[in-house]
Amino acid sequence: MRVAGLFAGIGGLESGLAAAGHHAVTLVETWAPASAVLAARFPGVPALADVREVASLPAHDLMTAGFPCQDLSQAGRTAGIGGAKSGLVDHVFRLMEAGATPTVLLENVSFMLRLDGGAAMTRLTDAFEERGYRWAYRTVDTLAFLPQRRQRVFLVASRVLDPADVLFADEATPLTTETTLDTHAHGFYWTEGIRGLGWGPDCVPTLKNGSTLGIPSPPAILLPDGAIVTPDIRDAERLQGFPEAWTGPAGEIGLERLRWSLVGNAVSVPVARWVGERLATPGHHDRTRDRDLAMAERWPPAARFDGSHRFAVTISTHPVAVPRPPLHLFLRHPGKPLSLRAASGFLERLGRTRLRLPAGFLERVAAHRDRMLTYPAPTRRRPAAE
Repeated sequence: MRVAGLFAGIGGLESGLAAAGHHAVTLVETWAPASAVLAARFPGVPALADVREVASLPAHDLMTAGFPCQDLSQAGRTAGIGGAKSGLVDHVFRLMEAGATPTVLLENVSFMLRLDGGAAMTRLTDAFEERGYRWAYRTVDTLAFLPQRRQRVFLVASRVLDPADVLFADEATPLTTETTLDTHAHGFYWTEGIRGLGWGPDCVPTLKNGSTLGIPSPPAILLPDGAIVTPDIRDAERLQGFPEAWTGPAGEIGLERLRWSLVGNAVSVPVARWVGERLATPGHHDRTRDRDLAMAERWPPAARFDGSHRFAVTISTHPVAVPRPPLHLFLRHPGKPLSLRAASGFLERLGRTRLRLPAGFLERVAAHRDRMLTYPAPTRRRPAAE
């Protein structure tokens, strides 16, 4: 398929689709660091900037849009689908109509199924149905492919194929491993500790995009030897399925601090590849999975519209189960030790929480904090004398 990528970011969707045999004919992205990455990683592909100023797109078979999630994310503004950022999805429908787009692939956070009673999904599905598209969506976890727990909604709408045969043709039993703190790495959010941990046995919790100022917010990883580190940006890229140094071009234009935001905002490449493979060769949706989707029912993790009726679909978040090495062996680069200040603050919050902590976790955090008391402080480069 010829792909027109809106809100392309650093090309996660488009990279995965390319690996499945599709090719981009244009990429639309307005954020400078992301545009620098696209220019370097998709040479020769025409680039457009502000989607609001795009009147039409080149001929294409598939439009993709990982539209902004800031207004839909549980960690973001939660202004809803009508927010200034997430509301830009309206331009998807404008450009669909202008170019008679046959098939559309959208991606966004799973929290939009619950925010404002599911208003975002209602708005999207109504818009597709009004234009004569069948649709299906499924919540998919990156953990099926990589050691990152990351649930995202993938929605396919089409006039030429049945989206259910794309998204619901595959299901796998998640791979499970018996983990202990002594044998496997465990990821968590060191910035939390009161209401949650984001605890991930042999995986990291969802990589975030950091602050609006570009301050990174990587998760922490407790290694089997008791060290607590935050992953290197190159391993963060790999945890999203990119080759390491994929976001390097952003650093080359002086925006190194934003590389974490680029990675956190991205679509996981292997998930996009799986969707792309099924777009190229649709499978078969087992309709015994269907049940009527009552209008008053909360939006489920997966659903479809066959042209006349809406159905909830019973299916897991794991379309495949890809064998992989343990997290601590997956990592290629030494992480940065969690600082004394960060470890102390996290430990203080753990002391006030009512959460049920994993056995031995509190003691390991305290031991790491104590080791950091003697860890060399970072040196600051002095300005050159005039």
